[in-house]
Amino acid sequence: MKPILTALAAAALVTACATTVSPTGRTQYVGAVSQAQLDQLGEQSFVQMKTQQQVSGDARQNAYVSCVVNAIVQQLPANEQRIRWESAVFVDDNPNAFALPGGKVGVYTGIFKVAQNQDQLAAVIAHEIGHVIARHHDERITRQAGASGALQVVGAVLGSRYGEGVGNAAVQGGSIAAQAGFLLPGSREQESEADVVGQQLMASAGFDPRAAVNLWQNMIAASGGNRPATWLSTHPDPQSRIGELQSRAQGLVPAWQQARAAGRQPRCG
Repeated sequence: MKPILTALAAAALVTACATTVSPTGRTQYVGAVSQAQLDQLGEQSFVQMKTQQQVSGDARQNAYVSCVVNAIVQQLPANEQRIRWESAVFVDDNPNAFALPGGKVGVYTGIFKVAQNQDQLAAVIAHEIGHVIARHHDERITRQAGASGALQVVGAVLGSRYGEGVGNAAVQGGSIAAQAGFLLPGSREQESEADVVGQQLMASAGFDPRAAVNLWQNMIAASGGNRPATWLSTHPDPQSRIGELQSRAQGLVPAWQQARAAGRQPRCG
């Protein structure tokens, strides 16, 4: 019976998925869960993190991060502005940050050691928001579900559609999907794509796109010249990445200057 159920679940998953194109023109396989479910999973993961980790009570830090997030969000496509974006600062020495579907952005206090001004902080946050609008969480969940979690994800989909009787299965499946698709790092391909999208976003929001280069130089310096073990573990080679960011920044300077001329001049900190 179990092989039959697994096959049925996998078939249902494949039926539910779709091929789409990312913001950089890359073909993606997504759709294991709906956008509403993705948003719900993001909100659940964010709430869970706030109960498990210390949230900073520093009003200046929170206002600083919120200002940068809001400036970037204003440049998002209309469908991504439909939700209320929310940010939190977590007390943690890791130079880390994340963004989740449902409009949730988290920044660790360790990031302030390497992001030395608002433009460098915008490079971090725009990169993470880039993951969201490029549907990387959806893509990772779909991939994970196809490999090992088809039953749980399909259970979540069915539970949401067919009533309270399968509600617990939906919650359980959502928890597994959140861990697999939200909390694990992305692939190098996704990280490179988030760099492209993020740098474009920060320039459109009025942040200097060249600051992304300085940020990663600071990252390398802070790690003693070695690849940091946490946030950058799946990221492209740091030196190659800096070269790509530098090359792209030159082409984005006119967009940044136009944004400033149009009045988009963030004053976050």
